[in-house]
Amino acid sequence: MTEIDSRRQVRRKSFLSGFAWVVVGGLLALLLVGLAVRLTTGIGLLRLMGSVRDGRVLIQADQPTVVRQIQQLQRLETVRYTMDKIISGGRENAYLPKFLVSDRLLLVVHGEAIAGVDLNKLQGSDVTVHGKAATVRLPKPEILVARLDNAKTRVYSRDTGLFSSPDPNLESEVREEAERQLQQAAQQDGILKTAEENARNAITVILKGLGFEQIQFP
Repeated sequence: MTEIDSRRQVRRKSFLSGFAWVVVGGLLALLLVGLAVRLTTGIGLLRLMGSVRDGRVLIQADQPTVVRQIQQLQRLETVRYTMDKIISGGRENAYLPKFLVSDRLLLVVHGEAIAGVDLNKLQGSDVTVHGKAATVRLPKPEILVARLDNAKTRVYSRDTGLFSSPDPNLESEVREEAERQLQQAAQQDGILKTAEENARNAITVILKGLGFEQIQFP
């Protein structure tokens, strides 16, 4: 064997070795893609590849897949409402003057309410699938969180009568009243309606990504 033939053989072995690594790498990448598709959509890679038409991916998701994808969102928070207000509370005596027996407090309140849909309450019977059409009966929207921002909520003033001492429970009671008014104000401003609309929009995006063309919310 000449020196030239020897070099050609070495190059051929090197090429075959490199090609083998390319094939192995391609198979590993394919397996990773298949795993990612399974985790995100619940649909196998072969089924996904079989649904590619004209360069578009058409995923035909069944009813259990749709239910699972929606439930994974858990508590879907869709709208946030804030309130800044001064709320008063106090103790008075019906028979004695306020300057003698009273305890009044003004609280500067900053709070927020978060509304959305608790998708953990979604049942399998709430989802119906017919081909490329899906019907989803979402749980009712609700205020998921109503809380005061302690860093921005403070006592503005407090007046105590000459013969009265500050009630240690008064501030807590005023804070509770502030949270109640926060929820009430949020509901009056339509937070639940907005939360429902936003939740429907979010679910619509997900279902269209799964290949559905007609989506209804009864």
